[in-house]
Amino acid sequence: MNIFGTSIPFYKMQGCGNDFVVIDNREAKVGQEVMDMWAQKLCARAFGISADGVFFLEESDDPSLDYRWHFYNSDGSRAEMCGNASRCAGKLAHAIGLAPAEHVFGTDAGPIKAQVLVHGPDAGRVKVQLTPPKGLKTNIKLEVDGEPLTVHFADSGVPHCVVFVDDVESLDIMNLGPKLRYHESFAPAGTNVNFAQVKDENTLLLRTYERGVEAETYACGTGAAATQLVANSLGLTESRADLTTTGGEVLTVFLEDGNVFLQGAAELTFKGEVYLGPLGLIEAL
Repeated sequence: MNIFGTSIPFYKMQGCGNDFVVIDNREAKVGQEVMDMWAQKLCARAFGISADGVFFLEESDDPSLDYRWHFYNSDGSRAEMCGNASRCAGKLAHAIGLAPAEHVFGTDAGPIKAQVLVHGPDAGRVKVQLTPPKGLKTNIKLEVDGEPLTVHFADSGVPHCVVFVDDVESLDIMNLGPKLRYHESFAPAGTNVNFAQVKDENTLLLRTYERGVEAETYACGTGAAATQLVANSLGLTESRADLTTTGGEVLTVFLEDGNVFLQGAAELTFKGEVYLGPLGLIEAL
């Protein structure tokens, strides 16, 4: 008898400092109706495992997909897509035998093509083809705290506002981020907010305030993609750019024939088992 009660295994992964709890739902069989609550409990610092989000991997009924995921932010909100998590999903799925090195998996934003790089200087990194971007708008004039501000917008799987600044490190993101995230121009869904500094035509610095996490995160893959989309459309960057994130990691975004590719690190940091009783999740299994 297990004196600690019912438990399930989990994986902990990070993509450029964006960290996630991963549940192999082929075994856990968590129902979709309670996944939002599981996300809040598992992501909680001190009381849970602590993470920016949770995703559940399971087999797909669609023969064109190798598997599908269900992704949730730490506040329990379901997200259509997450670029950093998609690389983590691709790497873990390959590692546990759920999919080959090159595969396709299902998200709420549509199918995602993933390639786990196994040879050469980029071995260990993961390249994903994101869903086709939409809603690109540049030079949007807003008023924030009574002051004019020019922003841009692109949906790279989830909505992103992009703001170009001269010195990204000096910004008070926890003050300005929420004001744009909840700005009436992006209602009712709200938006993620990216603050970018262009160093040259192939290099940017990036900080992101993430919707659902409601804070600055170390990195955001879809935010990097949206930022490069906007920068390229404005003639600020070439079709390939490296974006250095808050965590110091580099995300590379390629724009090829209308397609968006995101490449970066994805690491398994640890695995373990979580006991459901202390989190109040036994009844929700």
